[in-house]
Amino acid sequence: MQVALTGATGFLGLRLVGELLERHHSLTVLAHARSGGALRRITRFMELTDVPGQLIAELPRRLRVVEIDLGQPRMGLSAAAFQQLADELDMIWHSAGNINLDDDLVRLRQVNVEGTRNVLELAAAGVRNPMVHHIGTAFVGGARRDGVLYEDELDDAYGFENGYEQSKYEAEVLVHEWSRAHGRPVVVMRPSILVTDLPPHPELPGHPMQFVDQIVQNSLRSVGLAGMAIPEEYRPVVRMLGHPHGHLNLVPVEHAAAVMVQLASAPPSGQANTYHVVHDHDVPIRVVTALLERLVPVQVKLVETKPDDPTPLEAAAELYPGFAPYLSHRRHLDDTRVRTLLGPVSSGIRVDLDYLTTGVISKQTTASSAGAH
Repeated sequence: MQVALTGATGFLGLRLVGELLERHHSLTVLAHARSGGALRRITRFMELTDVPGQLIAELPRRLRVVEIDLGQPRMGLSAAAFQQLADELDMIWHSAGNINLDDDLVRLRQVNVEGTRNVLELAAAGVRNPMVHHIGTAFVGGARRDGVLYEDELDDAYGFENGYEQSKYEAEVLVHEWSRAHGRPVVVMRPSILVTDLPPHPELPGHPMQFVDQIVQNSLRSVGLAGMAIPEEYRPVVRMLGHPHGHLNLVPVEHAAAVMVQLASAPPSGQANTYHVVHDHDVPIRVVTALLERLVPVQVKLVETKPDDPTPLEAAAELYPGFAPYLSHRRHLDDTRVRTLLGPVSSGIRVDLDYLTTGVISKQTTASSAGAH
């Protein structure tokens, strides 16, 4: 079976490479032409994560890299090269995407919507009718912050918290329309927020909680507080919109990749099947704010309304609005279909403050902090 994967060098994609290589002899990596050497990046990730040396040695033989431009017609390939690629494939995994919550909607659509359209065009052109596995997001449910979000819901009635959510919603609409129009089965997998306890490394892609660190550090620099050691009792209070009983679903990325590949092994139903790939417990918003307080010398106070008199630090934080609304979320992501198909899918991992801290603060930072005391 010939399998292709987009986004193989991304946070989720790197884990999918390992899972797919456990089940398939070879894998075609559809990599951005300017991504900096997909094979080298995949190899380095496996070296840093203690993957068995035998698998690493086999990568040049088992991985084929095809350089593409996902947002361009025919993925930037010639008509002949595009058709040849399409005719070789039995399965396409589409994991690539722009995950910058605060990016311009036009740029988000170029990758997330047009990229999906081009993947579907590739699937339609292939003589083998390749099965499509589309990686969406559980946040296509939009700005509804409470209640239950079911796996078959796809509705823009509530609007969206940011351009990323909107672009992923539009991409999934395309997938469902394509499935109906072509009479082809598709598997849509919607992970919640992906996290890890693997410490950050300059050669590894970041994840959402690391982006939070970057946002707050930029905010601190803008007001001259970056790098300052401030005793806890003197730390400034930062008021942030949020619900004291809010919660978010944060799923370990390694577990998510394993569940996705298990779902892909189920017999196709003939239509688009959608699954929430989530963790078995939510994380209280208080844990997220506690993480912020570990990252920066502030005290976070959740408030119900936006302050009329924001401090300079609060005003700086508002320059990154994409993530802030999630502090008010208290909805539940239903995963009945996944549990019906696979049974209990617990990762056995407790996502708590220590787990999140390990995945955000580098070993070098931890060692420096320890030496300073």
